[in-house]
Amino acid sequence: MKKAMRDICHVHNLGLIEYGRAVRLQDALVAARSEGTMPDTMLILEHLAVITTGTAGGEENIAVAKETLLREGIALAHTDRGGNATCHEPGQLVGYPILDLQSRGRDIHQYVRELEETIICTLADFGIPSYRDPRYPGVWTSGKKICALGIRVKHWVTKHGFALNVNNDMRAFAFVRACGIAGCQVTSMSQELGREVTIEEVIPCFLRHFGQVFQVSTRQFVVAGAAGEGVWEAISRLYASGSESQIALPPDAAARGGLIGMVSQ
Repeated sequence: MKKAMRDICHVHNLGLIEYGRAVRLQDALVAARSEGTMPDTMLILEHLAVITTGTAGGEENIAVAKETLLREGIALAHTDRGGNATCHEPGQLVGYPILDLQSRGRDIHQYVRELEETIICTLADFGIPSYRDPRYPGVWTSGKKICALGIRVKHWVTKHGFALNVNNDMRAFAFVRACGIAGCQVTSMSQELGREVTIEEVIPCFLRHFGQVFQVSTRQFVVAGAAGEGVWEAISRLYASGSESQIALPPDAAARGGLIGMVSQ
């Protein structure tokens, strides 16, 4: 069954969603993917303003007190991804692939390189030359970081992912040393091009290159209303037509913010 699922990746577009809700949803999806009851899956979304810290720490790289962040409308969250401090804001394209690396050679470094390559190819479509820095994960252009990357792998299933600055106002970055790198400057696609680039422009390019780099067919679902209600309920209704066959998630998935997974018949 897992081998048959190797060639498909379901993509759920959640729109704007709070960070903690997306993490709980990832946990449920990781459990289901580990059990082989759903195919490779990716969440694409935007987050409300939040600064997150990773397993490498990061609070020491936040320049202001938590109370100041809250007054500015910026949340603070510690997470289990790799890396240091980073920011999420509306206008930033965030992707969380939930992929089984057992069928991909169990090569975490290759997985990171392929994520970076997907972003580099996407930026090239917009005329933005970009590159890797061998010292740090992520993607850079003109000496500035344009895409952060931090992951976690559990039982060879991936969690977390990337954050590509598209048209976010970069306000939250004023309060943090991005990725814990001294002197790190950040930029966005809109800043680089001198015009507003929309998330809607970027998603099709990203998904095309993701499919090419990872050698999968992507199938996208837009989850209307996901930010304003339980994601479980929204995605359940998405499949209510019965055109998909239901795949069971762990019994406690709903309580953890999970969704009902489906694969085509």
